[in-house]
Amino acid sequence: MGSTTSVAGQRQHAHHFKNGREEFEACKQGMWIFLVTEVLFFSGLFLAYAILRVFYPEMVAAAHHELDWKMGGLNTVVLLISSWTMARAVSAAQRGQAQKVVSFLLATFICAGIFMCVKYMEYSHKIHEGLLPGSLFSFKDLLSVDKVGLFFSVYFVMTGIHGLHVLIGMGLILWIMKRASRNEFGPNYFTPVEMLGLYWHFVDLVWIYLFPLLYLVS
Repeated sequence: MGSTTSVAGQRQHAHHFKNGREEFEACKQGMWIFLVTEVLFFSGLFLAYAILRVFYPEMVAAAHHELDWKMGGLNTVVLLISSWTMARAVSAAQRGQAQKVVSFLLATFICAGIFMCVKYMEYSHKIHEGLLPGSLFSFKDLLSVDKVGLFFSVYFVMTGIHGLHVLIGMGLILWIMKRASRNEFGPNYFTPVEMLGLYWHFVDLVWIYLFPLLYLVS
């Protein structure tokens, strides 16, 4: 990507681009292509869920009551807040406000940490109760419901993969925070912060769909 200088946001563009603007547009286009592949990936999971709803509506309706909508709602609020703080971090980077970039990214990281802690508590409870995927399902109150293990298979796969994306995002946030603390971003160079913002908003958007589909079925 090229080296940075001591002046905030001043950076020599890569040699194969005519200028910094062309490099930025290429990076942005690449990120959108990546996000499209992510949409296709999650679309397969949403399709599996839709098939489950069509063929086993009563089972899905019964199983979803074992999900804690309050925890799901809390995580929804937390991620919405994190989207706002991420947007503020991008705005601060564009203005060359390094300290604000670090502060807003830290707030985003904390929100992500809260999300993962809540998800850990949810998973722990389900494992303890036997609300597990497929043949591992052993929750006595729902043993009489046909194919109920399928619902929790879909639940763990969808939320687990989403959680993995959150963890990856947390790692990227720490990396960008480190760079921001070195005053690398400013009006002339903020590409990494904006690309991170696009990724994070996508992760949040996926959860916005997961929450009502899994927790608010009825």
